[in-house]
Amino acid sequence: MNRSLMMPAEWGPHAGCLIQWPCRADLWGADLGAAKREYAGVAHAIARFEPVMMVCNAGDAKEVSAMCGADVRPIELPLNDSWARDSGPIFVRSGGDFAVSGFGFNAWGNRWHPHDDDAGLSRRLADLLGVEWIEAPLVLEGGSFFVDGEGTLITTEQCLLNPNRNPHLTQAEIAELLGAFLGATQIIWLPFGHSTDTGPAGTDGHIDGVLQYVGSGRVLLEVVDEPSSPEFERGHANLAALRAARDAAGRQLTIELLDPGIDAELSYVNHYLANGAAIVPVACGEADERVLARLAEVYPDRELAINPGQVFGPLNGIAAKDPAFGLEAVWIDPTQRDQAQSLGYTVVDASTVVATHLNQVLHKHAHELLGHEEVQQLMQLLAKTSPK
Repeated sequence: MNRSLMMPAEWGPHAGCLIQWPCRADLWGADLGAAKREYAGVAHAIARFEPVMMVCNAGDAKEVSAMCGADVRPIELPLNDSWARDSGPIFVRSGGDFAVSGFGFNAWGNRWHPHDDDAGLSRRLADLLGVEWIEAPLVLEGGSFFVDGEGTLITTEQCLLNPNRNPHLTQAEIAELLGAFLGATQIIWLPFGHSTDTGPAGTDGHIDGVLQYVGSGRVLLEVVDEPSSPEFERGHANLAALRAARDAAGRQLTIELLDPGIDAELSYVNHYLANGAAIVPVACGEADERVLARLAEVYPDRELAINPGQVFGPLNGIAAKDPAFGLEAVWIDPTQRDQAQSLGYTVVDASTVVATHLNQVLHKHAHELLGHEEVQQLMQLLAKTSPK
């Protein structure tokens, strides 16, 4: 390939966000309705920060508009499933223009059938958006890697070297294709994804379950320090690999650590970076306060929107800057207080939100609050119940 392609970093500015409306009944079962409500909540949360397009099957646009509101634009295209980061388009820069690197999609190693509509989605969206679609001879999901937009790509051996993706390619050949179609000149191979990310509903260790690229030369890594945890050895092996690595600029990475505890019910690093915000999943459990306080340190210049997921936990898999879940409760960076108040939001500082009563309030109210008015009610409850 004789052209230069480069995928931008996720923390940079987004033109918008793509989400796929839940539709696979054999995945969601009796929770399909609840999944739709949570996706609608996430779409609403992200739409505060950037435009959101909701891809849905023919005939579902009316339902999307009714549940998501006027700030979310429905687009009817054929779908099998609802994981936009993995099956949606991967945008790259090609000279002064954008294009889509059209990687293959086989439903995480042929786990789910049919998946032909999802496999064709990136090309259909490229055509709809008027950007070039460039076929890439590699099966690759968006949740299996991160880039810094400067030539560095981080991934896991557990996923990309799994024979259910590209059994005919060697590691070196995979690396060559990542360079050609994403602009990766330096690939950092971590050994593991999350221990639970296997089995019929798993992805074989996607990187977005254990790591987030939060800035140039800076990553957030999940490492559990309790030796009895199944994540202990995996997290420390990943940490050793990161410490030994250098990025494309020759820098040693700054590694921010996040210990969710031994009983964490979800991956907190699997959050979505919107324009000026981080949309973070929470479990309404004991770890939430401590983790949110840590994320406030990691993202001093971003608002944090928390997403109590009752049906599913990860956020990054739903939304593609291009996957997302839930409901929003926001804390505001002090420099954005006036803007937030002018938009009618009740402002609660990070130091107040990460208070003793947060979990109590979320347990009591999160399952029943989904819309804009309900979000304001939740914010008022947080303001009233948090210690001064």
